[in-house]
Amino acid sequence: MSDYRHWFWLGVVLLCCAFVYLLHPILTPFLVGILLAYMADPLVDRLEAWGLSRTLGVVVVFLFFTLLLVLGLVVLIPMLAKQLVRLYELAPQMLDWLQQGALPWLQTKLGLAEGFWKFDRIKAAISAHMGQTSDIVGLVLQRATASGLALVGWLANLVLVPVVGFYLLRDWDVMMGKIRGLLPRQREKQIVGLAAECHEVLGSFVRGQLMVMLALGAIYACGLMLTGLELGLLIGVIAGLASIVPYMGFITGIGIAMVAGLFQYGLDPLHLALIAGVFIVGQALEGMVLTPMLVGDRIGLHPVAVIFAVLAGGELFGFTGVLLALPVAAVIMVLVRHVHDLYKQSDLYAGHEDPEL
Repeated sequence: MSDYRHWFWLGVVLLCCAFVYLLHPILTPFLVGILLAYMADPLVDRLEAWGLSRTLGVVVVFLFFTLLLVLGLVVLIPMLAKQLVRLYELAPQMLDWLQQGALPWLQTKLGLAEGFWKFDRIKAAISAHMGQTSDIVGLVLQRATASGLALVGWLANLVLVPVVGFYLLRDWDVMMGKIRGLLPRQREKQIVGLAAECHEVLGSFVRGQLMVMLALGAIYACGLMLTGLELGLLIGVIAGLASIVPYMGFITGIGIAMVAGLFQYGLDPLHLALIAGVFIVGQALEGMVLTPMLVGDRIGLHPVAVIFAVLAGGELFGFTGVLLALPVAAVIMVLVRHVHDLYKQSDLYAGHEDPEL
Protein backbone atom coordinates (compact mmCIF):
# COMPACT_ATOMS: atom_id res chain seq x y z
CA MET A 1 0.00 0.00 0.00
CA SER A 2 2.87 2.33 0.83
CA ASP A 3 4.53 1.65 -2.53
CA TYR A 4 1.19 2.26 -4.27
CA ARG A 5 0.89 5.67 -2.64
CA HIS A 6 4.43 6.61 -3.64
CA TRP A 7 3.78 5.66 -7.25
CA PHE A 8 0.48 7.56 -7.18
CA TRP A 9 2.08 10.81 -6.04
CA LEU A 10 4.96 10.37 -8.47
CA GLY A 11 2.39 9.98 -11.24
CA VAL A 12 0.61 13.15 -10.10
CA VAL A 13 3.88 15.11 -10.25
CA LEU A 14 4.71 13.78 -13.71
CA LEU A 15 1.19 14.54 -14.92
CA CYS A 16 1.50 18.14 -13.71
CA CYS A 17 4.85 18.53 -15.48
CA ALA A 18 3.36 17.16 -18.71
CA PHE A 19 0.37 19.50 -18.32
CA VAL A 20 2.66 22.53 -17.99
CA TYR A 21 4.86 21.42 -20.89
CA LEU A 22 1.97 20.84 -23.30
CA LEU A 23 -0.12 23.89 -22.37
CA HIS A 24 2.55 26.45 -21.42
CA PRO A 25 1.76 28.70 -24.45
CA ILE A 26 -1.68 29.51 -22.98
CA LEU A 27 -0.84 29.39 -19.27
CA THR A 28 0.83 32.80 -19.01
CA PRO A 29 -2.31 34.96 -18.35
CA PHE A 30 -3.58 32.45 -15.80
CA LEU A 31 -0.25 32.32 -13.95
CA VAL A 32 0.00 36.12 -13.94
CA GLY A 33 -3.58 36.26 -12.63
CA ILE A 34 -2.70 33.80 -9.86
CA LEU A 35 0.35 35.90 -8.98
CA LEU A 36 -1.76 39.07 -8.79
CA ALA A 37 -4.36 37.33 -6.61
CA TYR A 38 -1.68 35.92 -4.31
CA MET A 39 0.01 39.28 -3.86
CA ALA A 40 -3.20 41.26 -3.36
CA ASP A 41 -4.95 38.79 -1.01
CA PRO A 42 -3.49 40.32 2.21
CA LEU A 43 -4.77 43.77 1.18
CA VAL A 44 -8.27 42.42 0.56
CA ASP A 45 -8.18 40.54 3.87
CA ARG A 46 -7.29 43.77 5.64
CA LEU A 47 -10.16 45.61 3.94
CA GLU A 48 -12.48 42.78 5.00
CA ALA A 49 -11.30 43.24 8.58
CA TRP A 50 -12.30 46.91 8.29
CA GLY A 51 -15.87 45.92 7.40
CA LEU A 52 -15.90 45.79 3.59
CA SER A 53 -17.32 42.80 1.73
CA ARG A 54 -14.92 40.55 -0.16
CA THR A 55 -16.15 41.71 -3.57
CA LEU A 56 -16.01 45.39 -2.65
CA GLY A 57 -12.52 44.94 -1.23
CA VAL A 58 -11.37 43.34 -4.48
CA VAL A 59 -12.86 46.22 -6.47
CA VAL A 60 -11.06 48.78 -4.27
CA VAL A 61 -7.73 46.96 -4.66
CA PHE A 62 -8.15 46.68 -8.44
CA LEU A 63 -9.03 50.36 -8.73
CA PHE A 64 -5.93 51.25 -6.71
CA PHE A 65 -3.60 49.18 -8.89
CA THR A 66 -5.32 50.46 -12.05
CA LEU A 67 -4.66 54.02 -10.90
CA LEU A 68 -0.99 53.22 -10.31
CA LEU A 69 -0.77 51.63 -13.77
CA VAL A 70 -2.37 54.65 -15.43
CA LEU A 71 0.00 57.01 -13.61
CA GLY A 72 2.92 54.88 -14.75
CA LEU A 73 1.73 54.93 -18.36
CA VAL A 74 1.11 58.68 -18.32
CA VAL A 75 4.20 59.82 -16.42
CA LEU A 76 6.90 57.16 -16.37
CA ILE A 77 6.59 55.45 -19.76
CA PRO A 78 7.02 58.63 -21.89
CA MET A 79 10.08 59.64 -19.85
CA LEU A 80 11.62 56.20 -20.26
CA ALA A 81 10.85 56.25 -23.99
CA LYS A 82 12.68 59.57 -24.38
CA GLN A 83 15.71 58.22 -22.56
CA LEU A 84 15.71 55.04 -24.66
CA VAL A 85 15.65 57.14 -27.83
CA ARG A 86 18.44 59.32 -26.40
CA LEU A 87 20.50 56.21 -25.58
CA TYR A 88 19.95 55.01 -29.13
CA GLU A 89 21.23 58.35 -30.46
CA LEU A 90 24.24 58.40 -28.11
CA ALA A 91 25.39 54.86 -28.93
CA PRO A 92 27.89 55.86 -31.71
CA GLN A 93 29.31 58.66 -29.51
CA MET A 94 29.71 56.25 -26.60
CA LEU A 95 31.52 53.80 -28.87
CA ASP A 96 33.82 56.65 -29.99
CA TRP A 97 34.52 57.50 -26.36
CA LEU A 98 35.27 53.85 -25.55
CA GLN A 99 37.52 53.43 -28.58
CA GLN A 100 39.44 56.71 -28.32
CA GLY A 101 39.42 57.38 -24.59
CA ALA A 102 38.50 54.70 -22.08
CA LEU A 103 39.88 51.59 -23.78
CA PRO A 104 43.26 53.08 -24.79
CA TRP A 105 43.68 54.16 -21.17
CA LEU A 106 42.93 50.61 -20.01
CA GLN A 107 45.23 49.25 -22.70
CA THR A 108 48.09 51.40 -21.40
CA LYS A 109 47.45 50.52 -17.76
CA LEU A 110 47.02 46.78 -18.35
CA GLY A 111 49.71 46.43 -21.02
CA LEU A 112 47.39 44.97 -23.67
CA ALA A 113 48.39 44.60 -27.29
CA GLU A 114 47.66 47.49 -29.65
CA GLY A 115 44.50 47.10 -31.67
CA PHE A 116 43.05 44.62 -29.19
CA TRP A 117 39.75 46.57 -29.08
CA LYS A 118 38.01 46.77 -32.45
CA PHE A 119 34.84 48.86 -32.42
CA ASP A 120 34.89 50.28 -35.96
CA ARG A 121 32.60 47.61 -37.37
CA ILE A 122 30.14 47.86 -34.45
CA LYS A 123 29.96 51.66 -34.73
CA ALA A 124 29.50 51.51 -38.50
CA ALA A 125 26.70 48.95 -38.17
CA ILE A 126 24.89 51.02 -35.55
CA SER A 127 25.28 54.24 -37.57
CA ALA A 128 23.97 52.57 -40.74
CA HIS A 129 21.05 51.07 -38.82
CA MET A 130 20.19 54.46 -37.36
CA GLY A 131 20.14 55.98 -40.83
CA GLN A 132 17.67 53.37 -42.04
CA THR A 133 15.36 53.52 -38.99
CA SER A 134 14.72 57.15 -38.25
CA ASP A 135 11.16 56.31 -37.23
CA ILE A 136 11.65 53.90 -34.33
CA VAL A 137 7.98 53.85 -33.36
CA GLY A 138 6.95 53.09 -36.93
CA LEU A 139 9.41 50.20 -37.10
CA VAL A 140 8.11 48.72 -33.84
CA LEU A 141 4.50 49.02 -34.96
CA GLN A 142 5.32 47.51 -38.33
CA ARG A 143 6.87 44.45 -36.74
CA ALA A 144 4.19 44.19 -34.07
CA THR A 145 1.44 44.12 -36.69
CA ALA A 146 3.27 41.82 -39.09
CA SER A 147 1.23 38.95 -37.70
CA GLY A 148 -2.34 39.99 -37.00
CA LEU A 149 -3.12 36.73 -35.22
CA ALA A 150 -0.18 37.16 -32.84
CA LEU A 151 -1.26 40.73 -32.07
CA VAL A 152 -4.84 39.61 -31.35
CA GLY A 153 -3.54 36.87 -29.07
CA TRP A 154 -1.33 39.32 -27.20
CA LEU A 155 -4.24 41.73 -26.70
CA ALA A 156 -6.50 38.86 -25.57
CA ASN A 157 -3.95 37.83 -22.95
CA LEU A 158 -3.65 41.43 -21.81
CA VAL A 159 -7.41 41.61 -21.25
CA LEU A 160 -7.58 38.11 -19.74
CA VAL A 161 -5.04 38.78 -16.97
CA PRO A 162 -7.15 41.25 -14.92
CA VAL A 163 -10.30 39.18 -15.46
CA VAL A 164 -8.63 36.01 -14.17
CA GLY A 165 -6.98 37.94 -11.34
CA PHE A 166 -10.29 39.50 -10.26
CA TYR A 167 -12.22 36.24 -10.00
CA LEU A 168 -9.34 34.36 -8.37
CA LEU A 169 -8.87 37.12 -5.80
CA ARG A 170 -12.60 37.25 -5.03
CA ASP A 171 -12.79 33.48 -4.45
CA TRP A 172 -9.27 33.00 -3.05
CA ASP A 173 -10.27 32.04 0.51
CA VAL A 174 -13.03 29.73 -0.76
CA MET A 175 -10.60 27.92 -3.09
CA MET A 176 -8.01 27.54 -0.34
CA GLY A 177 -10.67 26.09 1.95
CA LYS A 178 -11.80 23.57 -0.69
CA ILE A 179 -8.23 22.51 -1.41
CA ARG A 180 -7.63 21.98 2.31
CA GLY A 181 -10.83 19.94 2.51
CA LEU A 182 -9.45 17.57 -0.16
CA LEU A 183 -6.22 16.83 1.74
CA PRO A 184 -5.78 13.35 3.26
CA ARG A 185 -7.10 13.57 6.81
CA GLN A 186 -4.09 11.83 8.37
CA ARG A 187 -1.62 14.13 6.60
CA GLU A 188 -3.60 17.38 6.69
CA LYS A 189 -1.64 18.96 9.55
CA GLN A 190 1.72 18.06 8.01
CA ILE A 191 0.76 19.26 4.52
CA VAL A 192 -0.71 22.50 5.87
CA GLY A 193 2.51 23.07 7.82
CA LEU A 194 4.62 22.59 4.69
CA ALA A 195 2.31 24.89 2.73
CA ALA A 196 2.62 27.53 5.45
CA GLU A 197 6.41 27.38 5.21
CA CYS A 198 6.24 27.70 1.40
CA HIS A 199 3.89 30.65 1.82
CA GLU A 200 6.33 32.26 4.26
CA VAL A 201 9.23 31.87 1.83
CA LEU A 202 7.22 33.15 -1.13
CA GLY A 203 5.64 35.93 0.90
CA SER A 204 8.96 37.19 2.15
CA PHE A 205 10.49 37.09 -1.31
CA VAL A 206 7.73 37.86 -3.81
CA ARG A 207 5.83 40.48 -1.81
CA GLY A 208 8.70 41.83 0.26
CA GLN A 209 11.46 41.80 -2.33
CA LEU A 210 9.14 43.24 -4.96
CA MET A 211 8.40 46.22 -2.70
CA VAL A 212 12.13 46.59 -2.02
CA MET A 213 12.75 46.48 -5.77
CA LEU A 214 10.23 49.26 -6.46
CA ALA A 215 11.54 51.41 -3.61
CA LEU A 216 15.16 51.03 -4.70
CA GLY A 217 14.24 51.80 -8.31
CA ALA A 218 12.62 55.05 -7.19
CA ILE A 219 15.60 55.95 -4.94
CA TYR A 220 18.19 55.23 -7.62
CA ALA A 221 16.26 56.99 -10.40
CA CYS A 222 15.53 60.13 -8.35
CA GLY A 223 19.06 60.28 -6.98
CA LEU A 224 20.73 59.91 -10.37
CA MET A 225 18.42 62.48 -11.94
CA LEU A 226 19.30 64.94 -9.14
CA THR A 227 23.00 64.45 -9.89
CA GLY A 228 22.29 65.54 -13.47
CA LEU A 229 23.04 62.18 -15.10
CA GLU A 230 21.41 62.27 -18.52
CA LEU A 231 20.26 58.64 -18.47
CA GLY A 232 19.55 58.62 -14.73
CA LEU A 233 15.92 57.48 -14.93
CA LEU A 234 16.68 54.58 -17.27
CA ILE A 235 19.64 53.39 -15.20
CA GLY A 236 17.65 53.70 -11.97
CA VAL A 237 14.82 51.60 -13.37
CA ILE A 238 17.28 48.94 -14.59
CA ALA A 239 18.98 48.86 -11.17
CA GLY A 240 15.61 48.60 -9.44
CA LEU A 241 14.50 45.70 -11.63
CA ALA A 242 17.81 43.92 -11.06
CA SER A 243 17.25 44.26 -7.30
CA ILE A 244 14.77 41.37 -7.49
CA VAL A 245 17.97 39.42 -6.74
CA PRO A 246 19.59 40.92 -3.61
CA TYR A 247 22.74 43.00 -4.32
CA MET A 248 22.39 42.47 -8.07
CA GLY A 249 20.77 45.88 -8.51
CA PHE A 250 23.54 47.65 -6.62
CA ILE A 251 26.31 45.94 -8.62
CA THR A 252 24.60 46.37 -11.99
CA GLY A 253 23.40 49.91 -11.34
CA ILE A 254 26.63 51.38 -10.03
CA GLY A 255 28.60 49.77 -12.87
CA ILE A 256 26.36 51.19 -15.60
CA ALA A 257 25.99 54.56 -13.85
CA MET A 258 29.74 55.02 -13.42
CA VAL A 259 30.34 54.26 -17.11
CA ALA A 260 27.60 56.73 -18.08
CA GLY A 261 29.08 59.29 -15.64
CA LEU A 262 32.55 58.89 -17.12
CA PHE A 263 31.11 59.38 -20.60
CA GLN A 264 29.15 62.49 -19.58
CA TYR A 265 31.46 64.15 -17.04
CA GLY A 266 34.86 62.61 -17.73
CA LEU A 267 37.03 62.20 -14.64
CA ASP A 268 35.19 64.86 -12.65
CA PRO A 269 35.52 63.53 -9.06
CA LEU A 270 32.53 65.45 -7.71
CA HIS A 271 29.95 64.02 -10.10
CA LEU A 272 31.41 60.51 -9.90
CA ALA A 273 31.31 60.71 -6.10
CA LEU A 274 27.70 61.87 -6.20
CA ILE A 275 26.75 58.96 -8.46
CA ALA A 276 28.49 56.48 -6.17
CA GLY A 277 26.86 58.16 -3.18
CA VAL A 278 23.38 57.52 -4.60
CA PHE A 279 23.99 53.77 -4.67
CA ILE A 280 25.71 53.74 -1.28
CA VAL A 281 22.75 55.55 0.28
CA GLY A 282 20.31 53.22 -1.50
CA GLN A 283 22.18 50.14 -0.28
CA ALA A 284 22.28 51.49 3.27
CA LEU A 285 18.53 52.19 3.20
CA GLU A 286 17.88 48.70 1.86
CA GLY A 287 19.87 47.03 4.64
CA MET A 288 18.72 49.20 7.56
CA VAL A 289 15.16 50.22 6.60
CA LEU A 290 13.61 48.59 3.52
CA THR A 291 14.49 44.92 4.03
CA PRO A 292 13.74 44.84 7.81
CA MET A 293 10.44 46.69 7.28
CA LEU A 294 9.17 45.01 4.08
CA VAL A 295 10.76 41.55 4.24
CA GLY A 296 11.48 41.10 7.94
CA ASP A 297 13.53 38.29 9.40
CA ARG A 298 11.74 35.53 7.51
CA ILE A 299 13.93 33.16 5.51
CA GLY A 300 13.70 33.95 1.82
CA LEU A 301 15.25 32.37 -1.23
CA HIS A 302 19.01 32.47 -1.62
CA PRO A 303 20.13 34.75 -4.49
CA VAL A 304 21.91 31.86 -6.23
CA ALA A 305 18.74 29.74 -5.96
CA VAL A 306 16.72 32.58 -7.50
CA ILE A 307 19.09 32.97 -10.45
CA PHE A 308 19.25 29.22 -11.10
CA ALA A 309 15.47 28.77 -10.76
CA VAL A 310 14.65 31.61 -13.17
CA LEU A 311 17.20 30.46 -15.77
CA ALA A 312 16.16 26.81 -15.51
CA GLY A 313 12.45 27.65 -15.72
CA GLY A 314 12.99 29.86 -18.74
CA GLU A 315 15.07 27.21 -20.49
CA LEU A 316 12.51 24.45 -19.87
CA PHE A 317 9.16 26.21 -20.31
CA GLY A 318 9.89 29.74 -21.62
CA PHE A 319 8.14 32.66 -19.94
CA THR A 320 5.71 30.26 -18.24
CA GLY A 321 8.69 28.57 -16.60
CA VAL A 322 9.97 31.93 -15.37
CA LEU A 323 6.62 32.55 -13.65
CA LEU A 324 6.66 29.07 -12.10
CA ALA A 325 10.32 29.19 -11.11
CA LEU A 326 10.02 30.94 -7.74
CA PRO A 327 7.03 28.95 -6.39
CA VAL A 328 8.68 25.67 -7.39
CA ALA A 329 12.00 26.82 -5.88
CA ALA A 330 10.23 27.72 -2.62
CA VAL A 331 8.59 24.28 -2.41
CA ILE A 332 11.89 22.52 -3.17
CA MET A 333 13.68 24.66 -0.57
CA VAL A 334 11.14 23.75 2.13
CA LEU A 335 11.28 20.05 1.23
CA VAL A 336 15.08 20.04 1.23
CA ARG A 337 15.04 21.72 4.64
CA HIS A 338 12.79 18.97 6.03
CA VAL A 339 14.86 16.22 4.39
CA HIS A 340 17.94 17.79 5.99
CA ASP A 341 16.27 17.76 9.42
CA LEU A 342 15.22 14.12 8.99
CA TYR A 343 18.75 13.20 7.94
CA LYS A 344 20.24 14.89 11.02
CA GLN A 345 17.88 12.84 13.21
CA SER A 346 18.54 9.54 11.42
CA ASP A 347 20.87 6.73 12.41
CA LEU A 348 22.74 7.23 9.13
CA TYR A 349 23.93 10.63 10.35
CA ALA A 350 24.40 9.85 14.07
CA GLY A 351 25.85 6.35 13.59
CA HIS A 352 25.91 3.61 16.21
CA GLU A 353 28.91 1.74 17.41
CA ASP A 354 28.82 -2.05 17.23
CA PRO A 355 28.40 -3.32 20.84
CA GLU A 356 30.60 -6.33 20.08
CA LEU A 357 33.49 -3.94 19.44
